[in-house]
Amino acid sequence: MPDPALLARLSAAVDANFDAEVAFLADLVRFPSTRGNEAPLQDWLARQFAARGYAVDRYTLAEVPLAAHPKASPMVGVRPEDSVQVVATHRAKDPAGRSLILQGHIDVVPEGPAEMWTHPPYAATIRDGWLYGRGAGDMKAGVAAMVFAMDAIRAAGLEPAADVHIQTVTEEESTGNGALSTLLRGYRADAALIPEPSGGRITRCHTGTLWFRLRVRGVPVHVAVAQTGTNAILSALHLVQALQRHTAALNQAAKAHPWYRDVPDPIKFNPGIIRGGDWASSTPSWCEVDCRIGLLPGTDVAEAQRGVENCIAEAARGDAFLANNPPQVEWHGFLADGYVLEPGSEAERILAAAHEQVFGEPMGERRSTAVNDTRFYGLYFGIPGLCYGPRGEGSHAFDERADLAHLKKTTLSIAAFIADWCGVRPRAAAG
Repeated sequence: MPDPALLARLSAAVDANFDAEVAFLADLVRFPSTRGNEAPLQDWLARQFAARGYAVDRYTLAEVPLAAHPKASPMVGVRPEDSVQVVATHRAKDPAGRSLILQGHIDVVPEGPAEMWTHPPYAATIRDGWLYGRGAGDMKAGVAAMVFAMDAIRAAGLEPAADVHIQTVTEEESTGNGALSTLLRGYRADAALIPEPSGGRITRCHTGTLWFRLRVRGVPVHVAVAQTGTNAILSALHLVQALQRHTAALNQAAKAHPWYRDVPDPIKFNPGIIRGGDWASSTPSWCEVDCRIGLLPGTDVAEAQRGVENCIAEAARGDAFLANNPPQVEWHGFLADGYVLEPGSEAERILAAAHEQVFGEPMGERRSTAVNDTRFYGLYFGIPGLCYGPRGEGSHAFDERADLAHLKKTTLSIAAFIADWCGVRPRAAAG
């Protein structure tokens, strides 16, 4: 772990830069970087990184061979050429330490009705030690922490003794293809740290996620004779109820899972978007429902897909109309595995020591029922994937917010981790 004198230097640097860090986070939040609209923020970040002297690689998902990789997920509703990724690299001369990837996503989920927020969703309002806004917690505070952890090392007159790749990616909320693209682009390291809003805990494991779209047809008639036609929305509801029963069965089986047996109902199913019908007085002839369902680590994605498809097919066979007009299932986003960070890695040990130095207590752990990008590093590329970041509340909800006091401590914790993992040396003269 960093010696007390080094930790004191880093702490002073974090303190001195913290107003700038909060302003940086506020700037991040003011960009409405919903899916397909991330490029302005990514261009701003590329300029921020270039001003810090990093080598900057800005590219789009159209420039990497995603389709050739078995763990890429289908992208529906956004063009790969519009999805911008940024990698900023600190290159160590004569590297002596262990290399590191710091990665955060800058895509955010839609904000919903703005009038239902206490503060405007992109105003970055600060009140009572919290910064409010869509993406403030998930995960722009984490992005600020990793950027300013590196800034603190520099402000202390030091630099990492190994290569560090600072990555801002998209598609984390829908496919994970942004994280995968950095690996297909050739970026590797001895460990990866993703500062998602974990409240200073290590994410021991996360579930996987599948996205799919149900398409149901119906026979439209005037509602006065509704019994002579069919209602596609009600047919879709019949299938959703079947999927709820399927999920309940999966959660019953989850009670035997080594990592999730003590987590109540870890498999989450959600019908998140519904569209259908053309007229209030006509039975609807069509309905689409976009759904999300989880899967446990160790469950094969194809097996989970078959479970969903078999559930829908069985429910359709029990309906007179659907039996002869089978619903369609389109896989249109996440096809994501679950992941377990097995205890005992050197990277986790060093992170835990840094956390305890800064927070004065042992680093806890969490078992997440949502997905994150660590799976790409840990499962497919043999890179320990650490998910550890500041405290946030209200992810995907109204009044999402980031805890600024916790952010400051987390920034120092990450800086201390970088210093120990990568090693530090006196900063080389500019130029």
